[in-house]
Amino acid sequence: MEIKQRLKQRLEFSRGMADQMLAAFTTPEQWTYRPHDSSNHALWFVGHMGTTDNFFVKLIDPARTVEKDSYGKMFGMGSQPTSNPSDYPPAEEVVAFMRDRRQAMLDVLDALSEDDLAKATPEGSPDFLPDFAAVFEMAAWHEGMHIGQLSVARRGLGNAPLFSPPPAEAT
Repeated sequence: MEIKQRLKQRLEFSRGMADQMLAAFTTPEQWTYRPHDSSNHALWFVGHMGTTDNFFVKLIDPARTVEKDSYGKMFGMGSQPTSNPSDYPPAEEVVAFMRDRRQAMLDVLDALSEDDLAKATPEGSPDFLPDFAAVFEMAAWHEGMHIGQLSVARRGLGNAPLFSPPPAEAT
């Protein structure tokens, strides 16, 4: 399997997992539920994934970037979520942004050759993103990390785990 295909699969897998988790959040109060005062909520997760994917797209194809300054303040690195739904745009709007930015990322990946993945990121990029392949690897890893936070909020609302272990066999 080529690296490009593997990266695409990882991005699609992590987003598929997130989408399954996000199906449990339906009301503004659920979208902004935080199991602890210092935790993130589902709406922050969605906005954060969108702003992060937008940043990653900018590193490779700046023309595909969407400017949403208010999103950076609400959902960017270091932002502090609140539990007040009125502090945020409607969930549907933020989810649409997240999906649009992931599609932009996948489109950027599709446009690259295998050799392009070894190209250095622009000057000023974080040290942990030395080349284009690292950008896509980080996107999947980063989403997986935050899915753990999403899972805690989902379970805190009383939802069953998405995956349950098979029943222990009687011995």
